[in-house]
Amino acid sequence: MVSDVEMLERLVPPSGKDVVDVGCGGGALVRAMTERGARVTGVEISESQMAGAVEQDNGRGARYLVGRAERLPLGDASADIVVFMRSFHHVPRGLLGAALLEARRVIRPGGAVYVAEPLAEGDFFELTRLVEDEVEVRAAAQAALAEASRAGLEPATTVDYDVPILLDGMTALRARVLAADPGRASRFDERSAELASAFQRLGEPGERARERRFLQPMRADVLLLAS
Repeated sequence: MVSDVEMLERLVPPSGKDVVDVGCGGGALVRAMTERGARVTGVEISESQMAGAVEQDNGRGARYLVGRAERLPLGDASADIVVFMRSFHHVPRGLLGAALLEARRVIRPGGAVYVAEPLAEGDFFELTRLVEDEVEVRAAAQAALAEASRAGLEPATTVDYDVPILLDGMTALRARVLAADPGRASRFDERSAELASAFQRLGEPGERARERRFLQPMRADVLLLAS
């Protein structure tokens, strides 16, 4: 069991590198990589989606740009590492290949594309699929990665790992689910009773009264420029 950041640091050390975080959301990964000595650009689809990240930058020097995975607002060979942290399956299915092509365009010779994706299995997936069932989109993401050679990329490393998730009650669960997509709010609220029951049934008790502990199975892929 490791954190997403620990696995990333193990497989593609970001220190001293130009790194792009595609789908940066609230900027947690951008801040973590900046603290580890990387020069980071966060990309999100709208200014509103990245507003929290910009507000929390606090002079760290990260750059934030509006753009899409299939049309990155970056020059050719301008980054050492392009990261999709739990974001690749959010790319529309018909554009997954285009997103890999864009990542390939942006990385320099000797660079890497790093994709970490949640797998459609485990107690936490069973819980969150009550709000949105991502079986098909996650399968599509894995299928696109299996065909990365079409984008001029070749697999270098694949590692499966588990990330522990501690949630202090239903409020924490709601915040986590909505962080990926605020549009899930109505669906979450409609099924709140069913979610509360599943929250108590799945996972394991945490140290505090309302806390539950889950494991999220993950898969990290490192892709390099095809030789």
